[in-house]
Amino acid sequence: MDTSIARRNILARIRAAQGREAEPAPSEREAATDYLARHPQGPRPAMPDNLIARFIDEAQKMATTVDIVEALSDVPAAAYRYLAQHGLPVQAIAWQTLQDLGWADAGLAVEFRKPEDADAVGITGCFCATAETGTLVLLSGPQTYASAGLLPETHIAIVPASRIVAGHEEAFDLIRTERGELPRAVNFVCGPSRTGDIEQTIVLGAHGPYRVHAIVVRGA
Repeated sequence: MDTSIARRNILARIRAAQGREAEPAPSEREAATDYLARHPQGPRPAMPDNLIARFIDEAQKMATTVDIVEALSDVPAAAYRYLAQHGLPVQAIAWQTLQDLGWADAGLAVEFRKPEDADAVGITGCFCATAETGTLVLLSGPQTYASAGLLPETHIAIVPASRIVAGHEEAFDLIRTERGELPRAVNFVCGPSRTGDIEQTIVLGAHGPYRVHAIVVRGA
């Protein structure tokens, strides 16, 4: 079952137990929107004017490697350069939203589909990124499958500089403004997957990618 439908069914049962209709009335939605608009935020650390620099610093602290390019057309060459420098495969899967970039001209063999077990490199965009923690925010969808950034051992993410926001609060504000409703999955990616379960020794790639590489695009 689609998780969005399952979520609605669960909430409908809760509302039924409270003696309310299965779907919220327009007045309830308006009240929730009003509350969010009026609700004061808690204390937060000050953010610098240069959110790009802050994002890069924080991302690198979480073991995300970062490259900066001027335009989206520069992304394929930057991705190829990263993979070649690290001796990684130049074959990848990617989001369907990235089909128009010149991957083949840059020497990459890219298929626009969901990953399978043998796929070593996944290329995604991002909905936005947060400067406060160097985090990528990925929203799932028919063309932006979550698995592309979770299953392959190497995750390359394209980060438009204009989509770098201060913190998680701004990220959720942007989701509400542009999408209205949360998708099936919202993934906050803070560097490679890691665990310290065994003798408190940090191991990368335990539950996802061994590597996360962000390509920040100044002109996007």
